[in-house]
Amino acid sequence: MKVVLNGRLVPETEAVVSAFDRGFLYGDGLFETLRLYRGRPFRWAQHLDRLKHGATVLNLPLPFDPTALRRLIDDLVSENRMPDAVLRIAVSRGVGPCGYSPKGAGPPTLVMSLHPAPVLNPANPPRWRLMRSSFSVPAGNQLAAAKHASRLVHVLARAEAEAKGFDEALLLNSAGEVAEAASSNLFWIERGIVCTPPLSSGALDGVTRAVICELSAAQGLPTQQRSITPEELRAAEAVFLTQSVWEIVSVHSIDNHPVGPVAVVDRIRAAYRELVRRETAAG
Repeated sequence: MKVVLNGRLVPETEAVVSAFDRGFLYGDGLFETLRLYRGRPFRWAQHLDRLKHGATVLNLPLPFDPTALRRLIDDLVSENRMPDAVLRIAVSRGVGPCGYSPKGAGPPTLVMSLHPAPVLNPANPPRWRLMRSSFSVPAGNQLAAAKHASRLVHVLARAEAEAKGFDEALLLNSAGEVAEAASSNLFWIERGIVCTPPLSSGALDGVTRAVICELSAAQGLPTQQRSITPEELRAAEAVFLTQSVWEIVSVHSIDNHPVGPVAVVDRIRAAYRELVRRETAAG
C-alpha cells in the first residue's frame, strides 16, 4: 500500500512523521475523511472548503493548492488500485519547538491514505445502537466548524459505548442538549419533519449533514434545525446518523430504548445513493 507523504508516494512502512510533529504532540492539525466511488471523491468541493476553513481557523497554511491535492488523490487511487475506498487527509502544523506556542513550527505535514470502505447492502442497511455518553462537547464551540485533530472526547466517548456493547455514542453539549454522535451527525423525524441539531449546539459542520438537508428540501420534506433533549429524542418517530463513510445509518435504539424505523429514512437513503451515482458517474 502506498501513502502520500508531503507530496510523495511512499510505501506505508516508510510514511514516517517526526516525533516532534505538532500533530502528534498536541493534535495541532486538521483532517478530512471522505468516500471515493469509482475513483472519484464524493463532494470533494465541500470537503476542501471545510479543510480550507479549518486551516483559516487554526491559522495553518495548507502545503498544497487544491489542484495539486486533487492530482495527488488521483495518483494515490491509481497507484493502489482502490477506486472504491475511504480517503483520509491529515495536515499538521509540522515540526516545531517544544511548547504550546506555534512560533517557529513548519512546514506543515501532509499525509493522505486509502482504507477499505464498508460494504453497504441497500436491502439490509446498518442499524446502530446508541448510548448516551458521559462525555460532552461545549455549546457554541468556535472550533466545531473545523475538523481538527484534537478528537479525544470523541475517541473516549466511542470507546465507552463500545465497551458496553453499543455501536456509537450520543454526545450532549454543556447545556444538556443533544449535539452529535461520536463519529456522526444526528437527525430525527418528528411529525414528518427532518430535524437536526443546529451547529451552535457544538455539532461538527458535516458534509453529509449538509447533503441530507439539501436532499430533504429537494424532495419537499420540511427540515428544521433545533435543540432537543435526549429524553425527547427517544420519543422521535425515527433517528438516523450521517457520515461520509457509512452514509446514512438508522438508529435501532438509544440507551436500550427502541426507536422505530419509518419509510422517510429509506426514501432519503435512496435519494442519497442516487445522488452519489450521478455525481461520481464516469464522463
